[in-house]
Amino acid sequence: MPSQKNLDQVKILQDKFAAAKSAVVVDYSGTSVNDQVELRAALSEVGGEMFVTKNTLIDIAVGKGKLSESLEGMNALVFSNEDAVAALKALFKFHEDHEKLVIKQGVMEDKILTAEEIQTLSKLPGKEELLTMLVVQLKGPANGLVNVLKAGQRDLVYALRAVRDQKSE
Repeated sequence: MPSQKNLDQVKILQDKFAAAKSAVVVDYSGTSVNDQVELRAALSEVGGEMFVTKNTLIDIAVGKGKLSESLEGMNALVFSNEDAVAALKALFKFHEDHEKLVIKQGVMEDKILTAEEIQTLSKLPGKEELLTMLVVQLKGPANGLVNVLKAGQRDLVYALRAVRDQKSE
């Protein structure tokens, strides 16, 4: 009979999986407490979180057998709550800087992701970057139109300036 504490943990995990845009299983066995605090702070800044619990509870919450091949050792879940890519970027930046985490598998919209797929996702632009790119693209034609409308006046000023310079010589 499972304990109430474990049932509560599974419920919390299921709620976190339902709310998250993506989740990643990482082996944190080589990290110190300071490293974990640093990672949690970096994830928190971008709307993510790191959650440590028992491997069997993770397996039950996701669905028996879906992530079982990566649930050995000291594992934590990294949830990306606001933007599916932002927490992955922070996780990979931490991984590159410290080389202490082992990124195993992930989950996004009920699809199981390999470590290579997670790395590919982390290289995609985030929500803020995409919005910036959209604004630049929308603003481009308007700037072009303004330059075309100003071109006639500008050309007239250049022509008058050339006539003035010619007469002054």
